[in-house]
Amino acid sequence: MAQAYVTETGSGGSESDRRGSRLRRLYDSLRGDRGIWRRGLVVAACAVVLALVMVLHAQIPNTIGNLGSLVETFLPWLGVFVPLLLALGLVRRSATAVIAVLLPTIVWLNLFGGLLTDRAGSGGDLTVATHNVNADNTDPSGTARDVAASGADVVALEELTATAVPVYEKALAATYKYHSVQGTVGLWSKYPLKDVRPVDIKLGWTRAMRATIVTPFGEIAGYVAHLPSVRVKLAAGFTAHQRDKSADALGEAIADETLRDVVLLGDLNGTMNDRSLSNITSQLRSTQGAAGSGFGFSWPASFPMARIDQIMVKGVDPVTSWTLPRTGSDHLPIAARVKISATAS
Repeated sequence: MAQAYVTETGSGGSESDRRGSRLRRLYDSLRGDRGIWRRGLVVAACAVVLALVMVLHAQIPNTIGNLGSLVETFLPWLGVFVPLLLALGLVRRSATAVIAVLLPTIVWLNLFGGLLTDRAGSGGDLTVATHNVNADNTDPSGTARDVAASGADVVALEELTATAVPVYEKALAATYKYHSVQGTVGLWSKYPLKDVRPVDIKLGWTRAMRATIVTPFGEIAGYVAHLPSVRVKLAAGFTAHQRDKSADALGEAIADETLRDVVLLGDLNGTMNDRSLSNITSQLRSTQGAAGSGFGFSWPASFPMARIDQIMVKGVDPVTSWTLPRTGSDHLPIAARVKISATAS
């Protein structure tokens, strides 16, 4: 008996024996703790509310400060509260809280767990990229070179200024033989462009365009758009009304498109979860969601928190999608490679 006692608790015991002994003592103390189910009820309630917000985010009304759209814009970030609640439950030694935290964990994984895997494929016919270059960019030439270095066949730029356009045209001329600038957006392509025209998104000036890209694999309708910015203000809430109006107009233009294959490139100032972009997202799918790796956040460049820059497609198959290195802009450029059907027309 004395030898057995030394083996379990004495200095001569192995590390696994000592760890097992500590776990047994912890288990015995918790088993005798009658308050383990009564403590942490507030933490448990918070976990349930968090799970409900994620499950029912589409039911949160937009009538007051566009609260629903605001929650949906940063919906993935609600997951950061899960480890916090778990830690609080452990500190409180509350079985109720720890079990309750499983609810938001399961919901978050159901909503976003698929984005944690690498969905990228290989092959593809066409590489496209888009970048909000920022009107205050102090190095437009360097930004243009960085985007061209991605190897993209087609590049869309947003937030172009009249003074910066010649700089971008000069920097990109050697790589892209064809281009068109409409208002504050532009499209550069290695392949011919035709049927180029501005798209009215109800702003009074041009921030969207459409062109037919004549690729060796078939013709594609290429749209470039920069939807109005949104702000979070204490008195007004999430000021997205103008953005929502422009998104509806852009969706209508895409719905009227006669070509089967469509690529939308641009800064939509909204995420795929935002219901206010449904007139667009109901028609097109995100290359990041279909063939990306991770969330692909693009803004702000210093600490990306949301993917408001989008590459969306219809009729073509996303193969891979990725975020490019930071430039002189406050947005990150993004790129995708797609496969075009042999029957494209």
